[in-house]
Amino acid sequence: MKPLSSWLLHPAAKPLVFLLCLAPLASLVWGVVANTLGANPAEALIRGLGDWTLRLLCLTLAITPLRQALGLPALARWRRMLGLFAFFYGCLHLLAYAWLDMGLDLGEIARDIAKRPFILMGFLAWALMIPLAATSFNRAIRALGGARWQALHRLVYVLVLIGLAHFIWLRAGKNNFAEPAVYGVVLALLLGWRLRRRLSKTG
Repeated sequence: MKPLSSWLLHPAAKPLVFLLCLAPLASLVWGVVANTLGANPAEALIRGLGDWTLRLLCLTLAITPLRQALGLPALARWRRMLGLFAFFYGCLHLLAYAWLDMGLDLGEIARDIAKRPFILMGFLAWALMIPLAATSFNRAIRALGGARWQALHRLVYVLVLIGLAHFIWLRAGKNNFAEPAVYGVVLALLLGWRLRRRLSKTG
């Protein structure tokens, strides 16, 4: 693993990961320009941005188990970037919904949140991401103190489950649970690993 660890610490690695995180957005934008997103490009764009929000949240949660399993402490340097990109895609997902579905009508958006539970779940998950993104910097860690910062950032477990519920509820209308089930298994493994680790420490 030494060559891989050296690569992870290479100065070019971080810009490369940054560009890789932007690649899904570039692909979606190109799909809009080239008209390759299907019969309903607005829906495809909204859902594509939502998919990448959930994927990046899963990748963020996977950093610690992978770091320990592979013996690659250098992986920790990607966690903050991946988490902030998850928030970035979540903001774009919300913006695309508000603009393309609701015409940026705040009254209509509020009524839609109140009327449709899966929209409420998505909005709640996004709202929980705000304090995590706002306190993801070293200055915030020093201001809050390590213990309070860690307690706050455990919200990620709550928001990712709410995000999964949002996705499941969305697909329930078409009785299509295959993709949500994959995310459910991944999250069960990631959260189960953390629970087992915590129980082993207290046992």
